[in-house]
Amino acid sequence: MEATKDVKTKSMTMVQAVNDALRVALEQDDNVLLLGEDIGRNGGVFRATDGLQKQFGEDRVIDTPLSESGIVGTAVGLAISGSKPIVEMQFMGFVYPAYEQIMTHVSRIRMRSMGNYSVPMVIRAPYGAGIRAPEIHSDSVETLFTHMPGIKVVCPSTPREAKGLLLASLADPDPVLFMEALRLYRGEREEVEVDGYEIEIGKANKVADGNDVTLLAWGAMVPVTKKAAAEVEAEGITCDVIDLRTLFPLDKDMIAESVQKTGRAVIVHEAHATGGLGNDLISLINDTSFLFMRSPIERVTGFDVPVPLGSLEDHYIPSVSRVVEAIRKTVQF
Repeated sequence: MEATKDVKTKSMTMVQAVNDALRVALEQDDNVLLLGEDIGRNGGVFRATDGLQKQFGEDRVIDTPLSESGIVGTAVGLAISGSKPIVEMQFMGFVYPAYEQIMTHVSRIRMRSMGNYSVPMVIRAPYGAGIRAPEIHSDSVETLFTHMPGIKVVCPSTPREAKGLLLASLADPDPVLFMEALRLYRGEREEVEVDGYEIEIGKANKVADGNDVTLLAWGAMVPVTKKAAAEVEAEGITCDVIDLRTLFPLDKDMIAESVQKTGRAVIVHEAHATGGLGNDLISLINDTSFLFMRSPIERVTGFDVPVPLGSLEDHYIPSVSRVVEAIRKTVQF
């Protein structure tokens, strides 16, 4: 659904759009429940659930013990029994104790039950560096889940996308990991529809059109990539900028179509280079578009170290200048 002049909108940040999506979900479906650490009385560590417990009650916005494994395990039982739980991990780096539950139960119930049961739940996971958080709070480990059959992985880059994709994730009959970039929570504001709407999972979004290079990014790296594309345009280089939005399943058709047009690709992601989603994107491009390529594919990523603390974050996170350098390298090859 696209906004029209008759649709009522409100200016929102991404965290406000997430909160509004949760409000809509709770209003529209009595089976929706929120579970997480400090999400009720305190409104969550980032206030993404602020005011929802007061509006909908403690039976639907539930403060849980500090046990990620217990939270997700409880949500599995609730989902199988007819509820639609939305689980919050305070930070993506806190998901590790729950990984066993997600890998062995959340992602496998449909297969294990031969289609008799599904797990319609959403795991919200704030991720990424850039806010000077302590150790383990800034991880970007999406490929732990894109390599896990049975769960979808969604990552919005704008407030409007955050609301529409979150509501679409909840409507999906299977589990969804919903990644929320911490750097974008209180960044750019956008007009967002007040009523409920959905943005289709599995469809990328071309945010800029060009002929020379395809830039692939998601989440917090989309604004960085857009700025890089604008900078090289002054040099006569035009870029297709594609916001993947869904990391699994990927929009293979849009990626292939763009790369076959430009003959060049730069992949930008915050996660580590080794084992990052960029590797899968390179394989996809080689499978679909190898004979169209005019230069090797470039990657601009985080480094193969734990996310550093403090000011070193700025060196770790891909920058506009690093993306510009990669674009120039592909064009000059």
